[in-house]
Amino acid sequence: MLTHIFAEKDSLFNVVLAEMRDIEIQKDPMRFRFNLNRLGFMFAYEIGKTLSYREKEVQTPLGISNCMVLEDEIVLATVLRAGLPLHDGMLQVFDRAQNAFIAAYRKYGRDYKFTIQLEYMASPSLEGKVLILSDPMLATGSTIFLTYQEMVQKKGAPKHCHIVSPIASREGYEYLCRKLPQKGITLWFGAIDEELTTKSYIVPGLGDAGDLAYGEK
Repeated sequence: MLTHIFAEKDSLFNVVLAEMRDIEIQKDPMRFRFNLNRLGFMFAYEIGKTLSYREKEVQTPLGISNCMVLEDEIVLATVLRAGLPLHDGMLQVFDRAQNAFIAAYRKYGRDYKFTIQLEYMASPSLEGKVLILSDPMLATGSTIFLTYQEMVQKKGAPKHCHIVSPIASREGYEYLCRKLPQKGITLWFGAIDEELTTKSYIVPGLGDAGDLAYGEK
C-alpha cells in the first residue's frame, strides 16, 4: 500500500490547507468550499500521473498529432455531504469520470461511542475501473473502510483504488493500513495529525468540514 502525504513537501497545496484550518478564514463558507475544491483539483492532478494512457491520432486543423489520452476508466466517489466540494474539484480534472455518492453518518450510543451507518449508495459498476474515493476528514477511518467494503461487495472489484483525504488522524491512517488490502490501494493525504479526541475529532484538524461548507446541522 502506497501513501502520499503532501505536507511533507513545500507546495501551494499547503498554503490552501493552511487557509482551510484558519478559524478566521473559515467564517466565509464560500471560501472554505472553494479551497476544498482547489485541493480536489490538486489531488486529481497528482493521481493522474499514476494512471494508464494510450497513444491516439488527433486531427488538428493543419494535420495529425500523436497524443496521449487516458486509457483507465475512472469512478469518482465521495461521502455526502462534506465531500461534495472536494469531489467537484477532482471532477474538473477527470471531467469524463463516472460518479458515485454514499450517505454515511455516526450513530452515537453511550460515552460518545458510535457506529458508522451507511444509508444510501448510488454507483456504477467498479469492475476493472479506477476508483477514487474521497472524504475531507479521515478520523477513525471506519467510514472510508466500510464504504470501500460496501462498494466492492455490491459493485465489483476495481483495478485500483485511490483514497483521498486532506486531513487524516494518525489513528485513522494506521487503521486503514491494518484493514485494507495491501495491494491495489493508494492513500493520498494532505496532512496527518497526531491527536484524536475521545469524541473522535482530529486535533488540530479544522473542525466539521460539512458544517463549515454548508452550515451547521
